[in-house]
Amino acid sequence: MTTVAIIVAVVLVVALGLFLAFARPSGGRGLRRRFGPEYDRAVARHDGDTKAAEHELNELLKRHRSLDERPLSAEARAEYTDRWTRIQGRFVDAPQQAVAEADALLAELAHDLGFPDGDDFGEQSAALSVHHAEQVNGYRRVHAAKRGEGGTEEMREALIEARGLFDVLVSNGVDAPARRQPHPVEGSGKA
Repeated sequence: MTTVAIIVAVVLVVALGLFLAFARPSGGRGLRRRFGPEYDRAVARHDGDTKAAEHELNELLKRHRSLDERPLSAEARAEYTDRWTRIQGRFVDAPQQAVAEADALLAELAHDLGFPDGDDFGEQSAALSVHHAEQVNGYRRVHAAKRGEGGTEEMREALIEARGLFDVLVSNGVDAPARRQPHPVEGSGKA
């Protein structure tokens, strides 16, 4: 009887340990894994205070975790892709205009997928960080470049990085086309 009680106690302790380690994705390691570079960004924003950063990220999760992205139709995906291609093509002649158009296109696309309205960039980018933490920085960079922060090279790099978020959003869970559109601003030698 004592052996059974010890075995049950050990099983309960192991189960509790596993629950605490894995069932709480809101813990530091779970947040770091989920948010990737966004975790580091939050820690830096809180001057290294990981508890404050983790509290902020947990609040983001509470607000935006349950968001269900709406699927895009094949026609909408094609239209967005065509628009992005035209924006990239305009970059060489009008980089500031191209970056502003990319910012507006990303806001519109995110909104069409069910994210908060792009009129509130902070709220929209926060929701995107919950669902697309690896790519959202490109959107932030394009948004900053639209406001005139940085030169042409920074705008070019921002547009390239934002393409990552665009690709993820426009694919919307559908396998991306085998043939991607070229990146005319990459390696063009002009910027």
